[in-house]
Amino acid sequence: MAVAGVVLAAGLSSRMGRNKLLLPIDGESLVRRATRTALAAGLSPVIVVLGHEAELVDRELEGLDVTRVLNGDYEDGPGTSVAAGVARASHTAAEALVLLLADMPLVTTDMLTRLVARWRETGAPLVLSRYGDAQAPPTLFARDLFEELMDVDEATGAKPVVAEHAAEAAAVAWPADALQDLDVAADYDAVKARLTRR
Repeated sequence: MAVAGVVLAAGLSSRMGRNKLLLPIDGESLVRRATRTALAAGLSPVIVVLGHEAELVDRELEGLDVTRVLNGDYEDGPGTSVAAGVARASHTAAEALVLLLADMPLVTTDMLTRLVARWRETGAPLVLSRYGDAQAPPTLFARDLFEELMDVDEATGAKPVVAEHAAEAAAVAWPADALQDLDVAADYDAVKARLTRR
């Protein structure tokens, strides 16, 4: 059963003050790192949703076997990118998809493969990532939830779908400090320092 990857890479990066997806981590941009991680985990197809500075972000994907989706409504909120990516996945043979944020550089191939394995073990419609007491992406959604994901609110994205099906969800636990998205410059500096120490 194929599992698609949907990498959300359309946002404005307004809090960072520049396009964070182009920032280098370990010699490659954030968006390329996230996309390559999804490919290495065997997700297929890997769909990258572009929006803000789409041409620049797309250039970072050169040589990668991905499907690009241009979200012309990205300024209206993250839900538009979720809907656009899931709509494309719905036209593939994928029986599930993993929703990833391109600005979470500590997400690893192992994390994605364990999410998929948990879904195969349980058949749950939803597999959550738990970081201590927090829940955050990556998140796996079975095909039965695709229609709901394509109808999400522009501002809230997939969160209401997760809340609606939380009682049916399986989960995989990660260390609390693995949860790190890059919103402001200090986040970026902290991740670079952490990866250098590692």
